[in-house]
Amino acid sequence: MSNHPTDEPSPIWYPYTQMLTAPEPVCLDKAEGVYLYSSDGQKILDGISSWWVNIHGHSHPRLNQAIDTQAKRLSQIMLAGFTHAPAQQLALELVDRTPSRLERVFFSDNGSTAVEVALKMVYQYWRNRGQSQRNLFVAFEHAYHGDTVGAMAVGNIQEFHSEFSDLLFEVRHAAENHKSLKTILNQEKDRVAAVLVEPMVQGAGGMKIYPAQFLRDVRTLTQEAGIPLIADEVFTGFGRTGKMFACEHGPVEPDLMCLSKGLTGGYLPLAATLVSDEIYRTFLNKDRARTFFHGHSFTGNALSCAVALESLAVFDEEEHLERVAELELLFTERLRDFHKLAIVRETRGIGALAVLELEPRTQSGYLDELGPQLTKTFLEEGLLLRPLGNVLYFLPPYVITNEEVHWVFDTIKRVLSRQ
Repeated sequence: MSNHPTDEPSPIWYPYTQMLTAPEPVCLDKAEGVYLYSSDGQKILDGISSWWVNIHGHSHPRLNQAIDTQAKRLSQIMLAGFTHAPAQQLALELVDRTPSRLERVFFSDNGSTAVEVALKMVYQYWRNRGQSQRNLFVAFEHAYHGDTVGAMAVGNIQEFHSEFSDLLFEVRHAAENHKSLKTILNQEKDRVAAVLVEPMVQGAGGMKIYPAQFLRDVRTLTQEAGIPLIADEVFTGFGRTGKMFACEHGPVEPDLMCLSKGLTGGYLPLAATLVSDEIYRTFLNKDRARTFFHGHSFTGNALSCAVALESLAVFDEEEHLERVAELELLFTERLRDFHKLAIVRETRGIGALAVLELEPRTQSGYLDELGPQLTKTFLEEGLLLRPLGNVLYFLPPYVITNEEVHWVFDTIKRVLSRQ
């Protein structure tokens, strides 16, 4: 099979793409380390970890080998009535690495479904306890939790979700402060099923970073109200913020945690929803109606679990947390270079994430025309960056070298100086 594109028009409908006006997508031939290589010979530095998933770099030999080895043994079997060592071992690893109250693991296949699982678990948890009036979820302004229906409901980005508003269940969205959340919990204290939070960073909502104290406040208020806290660590997990999981900045212990993206090192779809034993035990009953009736064909896929296990081993052995700490210092230093540029409103960062909020071209938010224009310009420079409207961010694999980091910031500065 050829790795080169055909001359025929592609029937692919691409995600987050206005198919009428978008430029032709870049056809990739291979990837290695922090670089992507197009079929026409262009070399592109992956500055967004391939939509936030690739933490070890592309084509890591150990991850390649893990998939090859597992494929020769078992690739896929339903995780109902059957199990296998990679899934069992991965579940134990995740329980060992996450907060101690998280004792059970439910596998799915992406971040949105990890959130859907958490929502359904909590919803049924209250019914198992005889409190069916608890059907209201609380999330935060600018939240993004995925694109399936339940995940959209708890999200709060109008550009993504407003067209589907008639499909969505009731959610209250608090401002990111102690008072706003407390007011909602007091007003709706007998109806709230759970509170959802993206710990430390709201990703798709504009890479908004908030202090650890806010995370602690959210945990305190939910504990006082006896309400489960769901931590959506799909984006922030696996070292991105400088901790293995962003909840550690509190530190706080949620009742449920959603993981995906970096879980397999960016190789294969896999997600996990971790849950406290207290919630899990309400589903244990001789009445089969109390079963958690949810599943996916590829739940706990053996190949995905095998590469996730190897990814965790690589994470430890290559000392990624130490590398992220180094990157945070370097990013902070280089972000100072941009304060004098007229187009830059604000800079911020945490861990291996650097953010430049820019003056909008047409409108603030995701639909600002500056984003697509900058994406095109950076690609011409050999750099993959995909701004969220007027919010430009740099989010590389952890294996990027200091020299490559400086090249990226130099390129960003050169491009922005021309705007």
